[in-house]
Amino acid sequence: MSVIADFGAYPQWATGIRSAEVIEPGADGRARRVRFTIDAGLIKDSYLLAYQWDADAAVRWELAEGGAMISEMTGGYLLATGGAGTKVTYDLAVGLKVPMIGMLKRRAEKTIIDTALKGLRSRAETVADSSDEAGGEHG
Repeated sequence: MSVIADFGAYPQWATGIRSAEVIEPGADGRARRVRFTIDAGLIKDSYLLAYQWDADAAVRWELAEGGAMISEMTGGYLLATGGAGTKVTYDLAVGLKVPMIGMLKRRAEKTIIDTALKGLRSRAETVADSSDEAGGEHG
């Protein structure tokens, strides 16, 4: 969850994210509102997401302010720790202001989810490896 909550690092591992700026931090230190700027090929936009955290078990978000292209967005990560590590479930629904055939929209959402999970895994492994080398702990 620490990798997911580190919005400043998103441009390093989340494909298409050019910037992620915490606009409103929560009392627990985790972001309540984050402004994203994306450049994902045909979709270039800036939007604001509102986050709800469930400790280290889950986080959900919804669109608080759309941009020129994105009209709706909801999603979340659900984490479950197990013997071999952490299982991450990611769901995402995106609505665009431009019409898109349902099949193409679902394929785009699947590509975004697959890419995000691969990037998250890679980033988590990199952070864990750096922590191991520094003699620290990770979860």
